Amino acid sequence: MKKTHLPSKICKVCQKPFNWRKKWERVWDEVQYCSERCRRNKNSKND
Repeated sequence: MKKTHLPSKICKVCQKPFNWRKKWERVWDEVQYCSERCRRNKNSKND
């Protein structure tokens, strides 16, 4: 699969787009955050 054709999503915390990664291959439907940092900060306000 070419990198230009990878699926992408928007991070729920930082609102930035992120692309599919091999390590997320089996859980892509459940991935909501672009990074561990965003996942840890999911409850903090971003304003």
